[in-house]
Formats: sequence, C-alpha cells, structure tokens
Amino acid sequence: MSKERSHGGKIPRNVSGSDLVVALKVLGYQTVRQAGSHLRLTTQQNGTHHVTVPAHRPIKTGTLLGGILKPVAAHHKISVDELLQKLDL
Repeated sequence: MSKERSHGGKIPRNVSGSDLVVALKVLGYQTVRQAGSHLRLTTQQNGTHHVTVPAHRPIKTGTLLGGILKPVAAHHKISVDELLQKLDL
C-alpha cells in the first residue's frame, strides 16, 4: 500500500538533500550557509524566502513534505504537485 499525499500524487521517497538543493535552483534558491548536516537556502523570487534542507540520504518523507515542499510551494503560490513537476522530482 503506497502513501498518498492529500494532493493526489506520491511523495518521492529517495530524494537526497543534495538532489533537492540542485532541483531548487530552478526556483532561484542558492545555498547561503551550512551548519553540520543542514543547508540553508534562500531565494529572492517572489520576495525573500529561506528553507533549511538536511543533507541526508534520503530525506524522510515527513520532513520533505511538511518542512520543505509545502513551505516552498506556498511561497511560490503553487500546489505541491506543481512544485514537484517544476523540480522534476
């Protein structure tokens, strides 16, 4: 039985922190600092937005969805599904 998002699709399960950092560059995110195993990314598109990405392999699905994808999608005023398509995840 697969986990379904309330948004309709499946959460990618094998996304690493480094994969996500590269994917988020599409939306203008750049690494501004690293503290231990966490990277802080910032974008200026649609106003300033910061997000912290763990440099783990893989990122846990709850962290990926609730801590990264939902806030990024909300900042850019798109759905999580649209974000996943833009990021090619």
